[in-house]
Amino acid sequence: MKKLLSVLVAALLVFAANAQPVDPKTLHETARNFMRSGDFDNAIIVLTRALQSDSKNLELQKDLAMSYYLKRDYEKALEGAEALIERDDADVNCFQIAGNVYKALEEVKACDKMYKKGLKKFPKSGPLHSEYGELLWSQKDFSAINQWEEGIKADPGFSGNYYNAALFYFYTKDKTWGLVYGEIFVNMESLGERGAAMKQLLLQGYKEKLFAEADPMKGEENNKNEFSKAFLQTMAKQTNMAAKGLNAEVLTMIRTQFILDWFENNAARFPHKLFDYQRQLITEGMFDAYNQWLFGPVENLAAYDNWTKIHAEEYNQFTTFQKTRVFRMPQGQYYNTN
Repeated sequence: MKKLLSVLVAALLVFAANAQPVDPKTLHETARNFMRSGDFDNAIIVLTRALQSDSKNLELQKDLAMSYYLKRDYEKALEGAEALIERDDADVNCFQIAGNVYKALEEVKACDKMYKKGLKKFPKSGPLHSEYGELLWSQKDFSAINQWEEGIKADPGFSGNYYNAALFYFYTKDKTWGLVYGEIFVNMESLGERGAAMKQLLLQGYKEKLFAEADPMKGEENNKNEFSKAFLQTMAKQTNMAAKGLNAEVLTMIRTQFILDWFENNAARFPHKLFDYQRQLITEGMFDAYNQWLFGPVENLAAYDNWTKIHAEEYNQFTTFQKTRVFRMPQGQYYNTN
């Protein structure tokens, strides 16, 4: 009898232990592990259980809506996303999740309305300006550039608006902002397909737009932007160096002289982090390596590889330095005002 009683007590203890509610934080981490592995069905099961214990948890609700979205169950994702953006404590990410769902469902009008609501609540959100601009651009609405410019002005530390704006300007007659924004973007986000594509566009921008004519100021008679005029006038002084064609070495010479002239005549009026960085690289003997990194791989990969071997010490110095820094544009250096 004592043995049977001991077995029953042990069984009851095990049952009681298993019946104890699991901490929502533990469940949330379990769910996120499922999400990371692509097992969205199990993520949904666990998140649903966690919300039974903590029904108002914003992060749990966001991950549940996102799991439905990633599973491509857009109807349930929409239900969750719409609940998120109605919350008083909805953050920027809630509106981003809703934007993804609306776009997947091709609900353009509802998505437009949602982004306006989000930007009314978060007018300085770089991500929301960037994504709203992408929605407008997908509808061939050229006012998208206004969103990207506003995003650059309001949130200069976010890279996406520089990327989108640079692409826009590369497909216009503009000679300034595609180059400036594109190079800023590459310094903020150099890895991945977008960084490689932007390097290609930068090289094309110098060849096909800025120095396509002997005088970079040609066609700029109506340009009223003071920064852009200063940029182009300073570049125009270097046009003779482009007479025999452009490559990484020639661009290094042109851009070195540009920085020297810029800091002599324009830096006080237009302080700019990108140009400060270029001057730092010149001062520390790394500007050649920087320009090779920027233009070499897209101009001639074999020649670039050969350069890195011949100039191994210089190349290693630059790449080591680059890994130790984070490039971010500061507030107050926005000049595209016209």
